[in-house]
Amino acid sequence: MWGDKTWRRRRILKRARVSEDLWRQALSGLALLRRLSSEEHARLRELALLFVHEKTFEGAHGLVLTDRMRLGIALQASLPILNLGLDWYDGWVAVIVYPAGFVPVREYTDAAGVVHRSRHPLSGESWLRGPVILSWTDVANAGAIDGYNLVIHEFAHKLDMRNGAANGMPPLHRGMSVRAWTEAFSRAYADFQARLRRGEATAIDPYGAEAPEEFFAVLSELFFETPLAIKQTYPEVYRQLGLFYRQDPGGRAAHPGL
Repeated sequence: MWGDKTWRRRRILKRARVSEDLWRQALSGLALLRRLSSEEHARLRELALLFVHEKTFEGAHGLVLTDRMRLGIALQASLPILNLGLDWYDGWVAVIVYPAGFVPVREYTDAAGVVHRSRHPLSGESWLRGPVILSWTDVANAGAIDGYNLVIHEFAHKLDMRNGAANGMPPLHRGMSVRAWTEAFSRAYADFQARLRRGEATAIDPYGAEAPEEFFAVLSELFFETPLAIKQTYPEVYRQLGLFYRQDPGGRAAHPGL
């Protein structure tokens, strides 16, 4: 017997009406989705429809969000959970979209009790049990397969936060090894930082060296955008990401779908 949530979602999908023209518009600028099989596309569309229904989208600073914009974000956000399910995004509801980068003001108190304010420009942000915040300028540039995808980056943080504050290790599935994950990522993270110190060119965004949670989010972008960059450089990390996301984008790359 179906649970209430399953029944409700089936009802939503049965009643959902999205024109084929709108689907084509939303998909047209997302080359990374062309690698999916027809069956994967069908499941991704269902996830995206449910995502749009269950999350709220808010435009900031006067940005007016269209159905195409919402659907484009939802499709990218649904890719990491294609084989995990929408429940992995439970516990929060809002997606806030700024026209471009934003500069939040942060306050903190130092050891001497002095309150400081900091301002750092951002293109995206994920809050624990709070919203995902995105810059539309960066989202709109997601068409090229270049290893950079703001939506996947921020939603990787959301997955990481499923077991508390982001730390670079999301809740692993039964049968996955915490030790194997930790060893693979720790070795790769140390090696990546050493390469940057030596001034070596790398296909991995240097921002990944900021913290283990950023390393996980940056590598998640690469996993779906340019998977061979990880598979060739850090094969054990690629294996762990494949086990977690239950996908093999590197295997899809040579066999594009729609």
